Amino acid sequence: MSALITTELVALDADLGHDKDAVVRRLAGLVAASGRATGADDLHADAMAREAKAATGLPGGIAIPHCRSAAVTQASLAFARLDPKVDFGAPDGPADLAFLIAAPEHGDADHLTLLTALARALVRPEFVASLRAAGSAEEIVTLVQDVVSPPEAPAAAAPQTTGGATAAGATAPTPAAEPTPTTAGRSIVAVSACPTGIAHTYMAADKLTAAAKEMGVELHVETQGSSGSTPLDPSVISQAAAVIFAVDVGVKDRDRFAGKPLVQSGTKRAMNEPEVMIREALAVADDPNGRRVPGTAGAGAAPAVSGDRPSTGSEIRRWLLTGVSYMIPFVAAGGLLIALGFLFAGYPIVNADPTTDGAQSYALNWALNNDFTDLPGDPGVDYLRGGLLGYLGALCTVLGQAAFGFLVPALAGYIAYAIADRPGIVPGFVVGAVSLTVGAGFLGGLVGGIIAGFAALWISRWKLPAFARGLQPVVIIPLLATLISSGIMVVLLGRPLAAALEGLGDFLNGLTGTSAVLLGVILGLMMCFDLGGPVNKAAYVFATTGLTAAATSGPLVIMATVMAAGMVPPLAMALSSTLLRPRLYTPAERDNGKAAWLLGASFISEGAIPFAAADPLRVIPSMMLGGATTGAIVAGLGLELRAPHGGVFVFFAMSNAVLFILAVLIGAAVGGIAVTLAKSIGRKPAVPAEDADLTTDLADDPRPATAGPGAPAGRPAH
Repeated sequence: MSALITTELVALDADLGHDKDAVVRRLAGLVAASGRATGADDLHADAMAREAKAATGLPGGIAIPHCRSAAVTQASLAFARLDPKVDFGAPDGPADLAFLIAAPEHGDADHLTLLTALARALVRPEFVASLRAAGSAEEIVTLVQDVVSPPEAPAAAAPQTTGGATAAGATAPTPAAEPTPTTAGRSIVAVSACPTGIAHTYMAADKLTAAAKEMGVELHVETQGSSGSTPLDPSVISQAAAVIFAVDVGVKDRDRFAGKPLVQSGTKRAMNEPEVMIREALAVADDPNGRRVPGTAGAGAAPAVSGDRPSTGSEIRRWLLTGVSYMIPFVAAGGLLIALGFLFAGYPIVNADPTTDGAQSYALNWALNNDFTDLPGDPGVDYLRGGLLGYLGALCTVLGQAAFGFLVPALAGYIAYAIADRPGIVPGFVVGAVSLTVGAGFLGGLVGGIIAGFAALWISRWKLPAFARGLQPVVIIPLLATLISSGIMVVLLGRPLAAALEGLGDFLNGLTGTSAVLLGVILGLMMCFDLGGPVNKAAYVFATTGLTAAATSGPLVIMATVMAAGMVPPLAMALSSTLLRPRLYTPAERDNGKAAWLLGASFISEGAIPFAAADPLRVIPSMMLGGATTGAIVAGLGLELRAPHGGVFVFFAMSNAVLFILAVLIGAAVGGIAVTLAKSIGRKPAVPAEDADLTTDLADDPRPATAGPGAPAGRPAH
């Protein structure tokens, strides 16, 4: 592996300018002049773009401007000992030591690991002092090479620590300080991440690690950086008293920490005030009103798998759910806009306008050729309105159809993104668009997204010559991965997938009687099985992918079935916990039940999750029974729905709102009665309703609970 730094990249006691822009430009020039970048200007621009997100000055007179750049052909370090000093935004003043860390946009893991090793060394005072004392460029190169590529030391037994801190890649631990009464036995987990994942990610982790050791706090850090990361063990997360997010970007798999007391800031604060953040984490752990990581505790915990790699099944699930989660906003926005278009203008708004010889729909013709000063006239078509309402309906319909046009490309694009990260987005979106062109629809999006992701991942791992590395992310990967995935879709997969999609449509449109009821039962069971989980999402995607402006009866019945069944669980739990038998539920559950009325009416199935998490064996089967009942009724009656979300609030998009709501109420009653009976068998009431206030008072009473004279058995004196 080539050296990261050479004497050509070192400037000692140099005047590189009076501001950081000038210094970065001069350092970028050194990198380009040594043949390690295609152009100094592009590298300078990328480094300053990173600088604009957060200052790179560190306490102690150090600056580490850094970036990933397509201009960089070889990972490099350019160093300057500045005279005069230059301000890089550090809290204690200007810097006299500056490292420009330049990484290729898709650098290999080995080089990125060396770059992060330097970043971690800069938190060690002795290394910084040696840089200031060095007398030559050769000495600087030797010091840096010793840090990023240290000689192998003889194997030694790992030191035993107690109450220490751990982080991947951290230096050997020093003895921890004696734990104080407030820190003894407490553990904290932390995540660090910055936009480039090269420097701040690891320096923040090491600063927190060192501070925790000094304070005698057990700390486990997950660094989500360029060198990869090993996710924290779920058992470590569950035992932690609090979590620290030292991040400048989003936290990957944030749901793992749901419900944990939280302290969050940027990486700079973790580097400048690590002790303060640890003290804040310990304090918020003891504060019942402190900030918490959003979500249901345990709902997003990562499953335990053998080794460091997730199972194939869990990976496939992650890819598909990533695509679905990014697709759903397009479905919601597009579907609701189209539904509003129908409300304002009437359902014929999507029909061909004879004044355009059928070339355009009423919606497109009115949106393009009319405005608020020239409203469309009465078209003379039953149930189609002109005027202001007609024009508004046309606008909503056109916008909704445009949003719907992104549905399959977004699905394919973000499946590919989940597999290959950013290199997968372009080939994924293109193959999704191609799937629509060849008639393969959402089936083509699913298959094409996986092909595009693996094609991009494969090409991104090619070891190219130095002159071609800058072209890899912007030309080679998008071009070849798109050619491979979209070519396969057109030549091999398009026709069979289009035939399968057409057959599925014919099947749905032909459903009547018993077959329709059976499909309604199956979809109802799926919607209530995991309450917003992958099975629920699969049923929802099955419904929404058929929901277009010109959808025929079959898909519209599917959409109505899925929404109606998804409304049942929260309503059923609200019915049971607030009306049928509140004594079976805790005060907190009864409060959740009150909120669940609105959640259920709005088609938010997750409103039943708190009940299912507390008692899954009784709640989930009861909800599935209620959902299957509603699904069978809606499908059997052939009720239709043209909106993808909204619950009872999109009544105008229902073919028969009264029967739809009646079907939901019947399913909620069945589910509510079933869960009430299930909870009543062999169980004592959780808290008597009339004693709810007393129980709450006791829970909040700081005095010890001791039995007093005349107190009933099992109840404390108050």
